[in-house]
Amino acid sequence: MSPPAPAQDAASRGARPTGAPPLGVYVHWPYCARICPYCDFNVVRDRGQPEQAALAQAIVRDLEAQAALTGPRRLVSVFLGGGTPSLMDPAWAAEIVDAARRLWPADGPVEVTLEANPTDAEAGRYAAFAQAGVQRLSLGVQALDDDALRLLGRNHDAAEARRAAEAAASAFPRLSIDLIYARPSQTPAAWAAELAQAVAWGAEHVSPYQLTIEPGTAFDRLVGRGRLVPPDQDLAAALYETTQETLEAAGFEAYEVSNHARGPAARSRHNLVYWRGQDYVGAGPGAHGRLTLGAPAAGGRAATYAEPKVADYIRAVERTGLGWRDREDLTPREAALERLLMGLRTVEGVGLDELAALPVDPARLTDLQALGLVAVADGRLTATMPGRAVLDRLTAELAA
Repeated sequence: MSPPAPAQDAASRGARPTGAPPLGVYVHWPYCARICPYCDFNVVRDRGQPEQAALAQAIVRDLEAQAALTGPRRLVSVFLGGGTPSLMDPAWAAEIVDAARRLWPADGPVEVTLEANPTDAEAGRYAAFAQAGVQRLSLGVQALDDDALRLLGRNHDAAEARRAAEAAASAFPRLSIDLIYARPSQTPAAWAAELAQAVAWGAEHVSPYQLTIEPGTAFDRLVGRGRLVPPDQDLAAALYETTQETLEAAGFEAYEVSNHARGPAARSRHNLVYWRGQDYVGAGPGAHGRLTLGAPAAGGRAATYAEPKVADYIRAVERTGLGWRDREDLTPREAALERLLMGLRTVEGVGLDELAALPVDPARLTDLQALGLVAVADGRLTATMPGRAVLDRLTAELAA
């Protein structure tokens, strides 16, 4: 479906957002110094392309066009992701953040997050990004073992990661560290030591992701040739349990399947936008969005997807103001299924009233409760810890 032209009357955009629905803004910066062999994101190699300045301006224009469609919203978060947005000029980050704040006024604090890789070169720019409005750094450490970092194709070593984490803890109020586990030859004891070290560096949020072999990646080809052997299911399960035990002992709560925070204030407000089914704007090449735009289907809930190639995205913005490649109005069942898939990832769960369009079979729900995989209380459905360990199968059962 072709994206519509933005509405011309946006006079209400600057109105105070009292009572307005919350909104998150995701900005995708696709450039990376190196393409990691496990990555299947929409990324390109950063070779200092002259188009980058034009892309930053196109993102601002895209945000302006989408604001004309959304009307008054209450901005709660801006997430600069990628790719590696810490490679961009901090002045461009400031322009993007300022635009989001101008277009969707907030009535409270706005969480502004920047994804970064822990190289010395990027760490040297943290102060400039903090001045641009970033308060939360999501640091892609991925491993604290040099052999593992080489396997993962990272362009930093463990010593650089430590220096970057220490610099980030000084420059930003909040630090989150991403780590990858279930790597070949990894042991639970070594993984527990890595987690403990990340916590010692000052991170109040840790996102441990199990290594997934995505189709079409370099790792996928290595597995196909027998040159890379991921851990078997039993070892992967043991590493998952080690994750929970180690971080819980350090005072972290697994408030989402792959996200642990030291207290509610340390949770990622932007990711909660996704998991709570709130609206978010997606801008930048290949960015996804979910917006309530007043269309008849599903109360107006629409999925948007931006042009994935940088040049196509810039041209689309020049042509229509929007960078969208597609907009799809979700059916009530599709919207409810998304709420189930996202909501069950969290300790908050999902309201049963939000699943009315599926609907969930009461008999199946009773069986899953008897198995100890889900719980129902106060009209909300949550996955238990055993249920979260088999979440894909659990959600498939509930949605059948």
